[in-house]
Amino acid sequence: MLLEALQKYCPDATCMHMPGHMRSKDYAYLNSLAAAWDITEIDGFDDLHNPSGILLRSMEAAAKLWGSEYSRYLVNGSTCGILACVYALGKNGGRAVVARNAHKSLYHALEITGVEPTFVLSGFDRQTGACTDISPESIEKALDDTPDARFVFLTSPTYEGVISDVERICEIAHRRNVPVIVDEAHGAHLDLTDDFRHGAVKAGADIVIQSLHKTLLSLTQTAIMHISGKRVIIEEINHALDIFETSSPSYLLMASIDGCVETLTGEKEKILHSWRTNIDEFRAQADKLKRIRLWKPQNAFAFDESKLVIHHSSLSGVQLMRLLRERFSVELEAAYPRYAVAMTGAGTSREALNKLLSALIEIDKEEIHGNMHAPDALPPVPERVYSVKDALGMKKKMVKADEAAGRVSAEYAWAYPPGVAVIAPGERIGREQLEALKEFVLSGVNTVTTFSEEGFLTVIDN
Repeated sequence: MLLEALQKYCPDATCMHMPGHMRSKDYAYLNSLAAAWDITEIDGFDDLHNPSGILLRSMEAAAKLWGSEYSRYLVNGSTCGILACVYALGKNGGRAVVARNAHKSLYHALEITGVEPTFVLSGFDRQTGACTDISPESIEKALDDTPDARFVFLTSPTYEGVISDVERICEIAHRRNVPVIVDEAHGAHLDLTDDFRHGAVKAGADIVIQSLHKTLLSLTQTAIMHISGKRVIIEEINHALDIFETSSPSYLLMASIDGCVETLTGEKEKILHSWRTNIDEFRAQADKLKRIRLWKPQNAFAFDESKLVIHHSSLSGVQLMRLLRERFSVELEAAYPRYAVAMTGAGTSREALNKLLSALIEIDKEEIHGNMHAPDALPPVPERVYSVKDALGMKKKMVKADEAAGRVSAEYAWAYPPGVAVIAPGERIGREQLEALKEFVLSGVNTVTTFSEEGFLTVIDN
């Protein structure tokens, strides 16, 4: 393991290279952060951007674990993987079929490359306001409308755990020789065992990007990219990673990826089965609650049971999240107008789930009411007037949000996390988008814009 190599090498070697802390033991904060094992690309420790030794062998083990043909470690998160693969496939522009509920890094990749998206809307759950899956039929229609598409891009599973039928989508796209990119940041655990199924690698996606830190046993910022098939040129992806990924990758981060791969290779059945058993027990008890329920989409292709989407009959997700934090010291992942998301991972203990369950039982007993604001429908894809890239370079001005209807946006407006765009640059702002943003703000959801202060939107000045 990479960590074992670091532990063996670092205590006795005299450091006359980066990083500047020189593995000094004189500073308590560095000791707490394991800086004694923080090195650079020195002899025997390989080079992530040109691997031939310990890192190459580790990435080969990762490819075997997930069943891909090639795997590449990412230390700038899934974000850098998304930027790199879109750049590699679309650096000269062109068009692509893109799920509208993509992460903001996809929009930034469109901004960089000038790729023009044909957006596809997901399904929508009216009770919670959550996006559901992307239907294969909608992808097929979009490809019919975009015969020159460079790629198809979708997110599966979503932030809420909704999984699309990636296998059918791949069949549809591959008949046209169009590669499929899947942002599987929240699904690195899928298909490692039968406890969690419907992963994108096994389904045949050409590129799959996973955040190991989101659900598995690795440090924050660590991710992995899997490539399979002949529709993608690996060398072009690696060149793009040279552009978007740091040239000084952290060995602490890479050691955590390597350790995660090594651990799961030997113990995945035990670890994932224990995790799934604990979740199933939690869900069985939570199903007895009266005012609180764990949401699952009714008609979606599949659902990742590890995501606990909590819906209260009277409280908004923001109010529920605050209540759990302030009264029970339980911190959830995110909150939305009608639900909150509790994430679990391979490291989630039964004790942690029991603490959350006890808190929900107490809240469920109380007759409390709050304000629930949420859109009743998914806003339609707005009319695109300019490309994202062109719109950001045009003359801009800030106007009151209520006066922005009919104007062309010069910025992004997101609900964050996870960073799904309500409005993107170059799109004509409609009443539906403004209403959705207003409902997010009223419910207390964190809403972010690129340039504007609260209550305003930046539009193209013409």
